Amino acid sequence: MRAEDPCRTREVLGIVGDKWSLLVVRNLSQGPRRFTELKRATTGISQRMLTVTLRSLERDGILTRTVHNVMPPHVSYELTPMGATLREATAPLLEWSIRYLDDIEAARATYDSRDEAPSARATGSTSPETDF
Repeated sequence: MRAEDPCRTREVLGIVGDKWSLLVVRNLSQGPRRFTELKRATTGISQRMLTVTLRSLERDGILTRTVHNVMPPHVSYELTPMGATLREATAPLLEWSIRYLDDIEAARATYDSRDEAPSARATGSTSPETDF
């Protein structure tokens, strides 16, 4: 029964909705990368957050972590077959994000600069649900 529970999809949406996970998955789409390469390619992520994100993705089976026994030793990360399908499934979302980012920023600026809606002022409500 548990596998059929539609609420379990929240677990997957937690991965997809995470601020950094999809960017890391995208940055692994061309093959294995080292931590420093991922950090450089994922603009704005801290070292700690990249570590947390990589561990989470490894735990979920999205990527593998390989320690190479060379001098000096190094670690690389690579998408699993399941991770590659996540990349394929989310590529359109990332492309949409890039295409519409300027429009979203403009809409936010317009929204943030406008006066409070008259219906909210009259009722004293600030809840968006009451505007409908």
